[in-house]
Amino acid sequence: MSNIKTIERQSGKAFYLKKNEILTVIDPQGMQVSDMVLFNSKDFGEKLSSGKTLDFEESILITTGNFLWSNRSRKMMEILEDTNGRNDFLLAPCSKETFEIMYDYEGYHPSCLENLSKNLEPKGIKQDDIPTAFNIFMNVQFDNQGKLTVLPPTSTAGDFIRFRAQMDLLVCLTACSAEDSNGGSFKPIQYKIE
Repeated sequence: MSNIKTIERQSGKAFYLKKNEILTVIDPQGMQVSDMVLFNSKDFGEKLSSGKTLDFEESILITTGNFLWSNRSRKMMEILEDTNGRNDFLLAPCSKETFEIMYDYEGYHPSCLENLSKNLEPKGIKQDDIPTAFNIFMNVQFDNQGKLTVLPPTSTAGDFIRFRAQMDLLVCLTACSAEDSNGGSFKPIQYKIE
């Protein structure tokens, strides 16, 4: 694949996508999650909505054939192809507080929320305006009582997910920084626009 761009481990990247352009997100080494958020590039008040997507797609497992919806009940992306088939739309981007509250981690730790914020702030989007991300390749399981468990991704080297933009978008992607989400190690994420 030509024109592939790399997001280095524990970092992020924001870019624009025109309506009908195709975005492919690739896991080049395997077992690496990418958090993705979307905004209407003409009005940042319209953004990706986990709740609307789960409502309208009538599933918590979002993959090939599903759409990602906005907080204004409009389609933002269509998933054209998903070679791994396991993504998460329940959990928020990992943050400083995630590591403090859930992992008893003290001191600095890179996070998806920080990387989303760092890349979106220059566009005029504040951290409080960042929605729950679509967690590409993330393997969240749940039991009969509803207890959630984050397991290592099932994605292998070269797995990808391909989206078609349904409107002009501002996209931000990360190479996730949470140990549990990535099977204990951090790797890059790649993407290309067609």
